[in-house]
This record gives sequence, C-alpha cells and structure tokens, in this order.
Amino acid sequence: MTLILVYSFRRLFGTLPLQNPCMKKWFKRTAYFLLLFFVLLNILVAVQAYHATHYYNSTATIMPKKHLTEMSGSEKLKAILFGVKVPKKKVVDSLGVPHQTITLQTEDGLKLAAWYAGRDNDTIVKKGTVVMFHGHGDCRSADIKEAEAFFAMGYRLLMVDFRAHGESDGNTCTIGYRETRDVKAAYDYAVNKGEKNIVLWGVSLGASTIIKAVHDYDIKPTKLILEMPFGTLFDAVKGFTRINHVPEEPAAVMLTFWGGLEQGFWAFGMQPEEYAKDIRCPVLLERGENDIRVTEQETQEIFKHISTQKTLVEYANCGHESLYKKDSVKWTETVTRFLSNL
Repeated sequence: MTLILVYSFRRLFGTLPLQNPCMKKWFKRTAYFLLLFFVLLNILVAVQAYHATHYYNSTATIMPKKHLTEMSGSEKLKAILFGVKVPKKKVVDSLGVPHQTITLQTEDGLKLAAWYAGRDNDTIVKKGTVVMFHGHGDCRSADIKEAEAFFAMGYRLLMVDFRAHGESDGNTCTIGYRETRDVKAAYDYAVNKGEKNIVLWGVSLGASTIIKAVHDYDIKPTKLILEMPFGTLFDAVKGFTRINHVPEEPAAVMLTFWGGLEQGFWAFGMQPEEYAKDIRCPVLLERGENDIRVTEQETQEIFKHISTQKTLVEYANCGHESLYKKDSVKWTETVTRFLSNL
C-alpha cells in the first residue's frame, strides 16, 4: 500500500506544471508529510485493533480496564501509542441453582469453561436445555440472572465462556468469526446428552455468533433467542467507535480492515444479517430502544431476512445492556410466552 502511494505521489507531482521550484518543493514536502501521517495512523490503528481483540489472564502486570475519562494524561498517551492489555473478566460463581463446572473442546482444540445446571434424571427440570452465550469482553457470570430465570421456567442450563473470555483457553477474539466453533461445541454437548429441545440464547456478540453458527454448521436448535445482535462486523466496529466517542469514519473502516487482516480473514465479509436467511426455527429478536451500539436498522435487517416464525420486541428506556436486569417483568413475560408457543 505504501509503495503504491509513493508511486502515485511521484506521478502526480512529477507532472504538475509548477514552474516555481519552491512551490514544487513545498508540494512534495506536503505530500510526503501526508504519506508519513497516513503510515503512522495505520500503525496506531493496527495496534488498537490488536488489543481490541485480545484478552489476557489477570496478572499483577496487567492493569484493570479503564475508560479514557478515568486515565491520567500519561496513561492516555500510552494507551493511544501502545494500546492496553485487557484482562479476561473474572468468573464469579453466584449461580443460585445446582450446577457443575465442565470443559468443552472445540474442533480446533481449545478448551472452553462452562457451567451445566440440571441433573439428567431431574424430574423437575425437563423442558429442555438453554445454551447461553455472553457478549464481547464478558464471561458467563454476566448472564446469571437470565440463567436463573430460564431455570425457574423449567430448563436445564449450559453457560459457556467464549474462547479468550472468562476461564476458557486462548487470548484471541475474532468477534464471532471463529467463535462459531464454540457454539458448535456447546450444541454438540447438549445433543450428546440426549437433549431434544435445545434453545440457543445469546446477547450481542453471543447472538450474532449464534446466527453465524447456524449458517456455518447447519445446526438445528429448537428455538433462538437473540438479544441485540450486530448486523455486520463492520457495524459492530462502528458501534464500538460510537460508544468510545471516536469518529466513525475513517476509524471504523481502518479498525475493521486491520482487525480482520491480523486475524486472517476478510472482516467486511462477516454479515450475520445475511446469515439470518439460513435460520429454520422460531426466533425471538430483542433490542433496547435506546441502544446506540446496535442500531434499529441493523435489527430490522436481521429481522427482515429471517424467513421463519419470528417475533421482534423492543424495550423502552433500555440501551445496550441486560434487558432482563432493566425490565425483568417484560423480559420474563416475553420469553415465557415465546418458549411456550409450539
């Protein structure tokens, strides 16, 4: 890319009809300054893209994640130039139902930490299994309240830490691209348990990854509950820039490009809104009306492409957050009704 720009600048300024040598020299210096700025900007963005997709086991040398407003001047400069190593979210086991910690293995050899709640011979928990997937940068602890609600409805639970999250293996998150292997591993675990009624539930990254997993592996869950899925990976990055008060353009384009390049895939081609066409089971799609990270347009595109029985529910006064924690009454009524309909 740099060589192409250098060649273009030379062709441009080599053919300009500038008779004044000083003016021609000034234009060349300006062009090379802009070229240098472009190269340095891309290096900075590539560093930020790398750290936005990597999580590390907590150690004394890794600082807790801070918002820019909480950083000192030197911390901000260091974060901009070198990025910040982000620790994996700590798993806190406050799940108030009987459960056990299990390990799943993906097709590419990673071990995933998970909780399984519901004994196989339990006569009370018998409606099926809800397999749960958290959002980006989170872990299974974040979904405990929803899990307890599902358990109270009569479902077994399988709560999974995505790769590079919680207590699972790996440090690299591909924002749903390879995490589909995690969904497949969890789905296969439930199938191998003999479960016939498998509901996949996911929030944000979890929801979008479920859609892609259905597309990639042709898995056949009984129902899907998708909360705030992003329409495309590019949309997800634009949402990331919005909540961090960074101009969408050109930051989102550059972050998406470098993030995909570093992980070895074309990030602009990852489009859950298109993969939704492959869904063959009933879907409950939910979003908060005040969500600035996932737009209404993204949600409508996904909803439009689902060709099966589908329901779209919006929550007033809710943003990109736990819909259950914000409005537990509406969430419980909506989900119970959806799961009860055959």
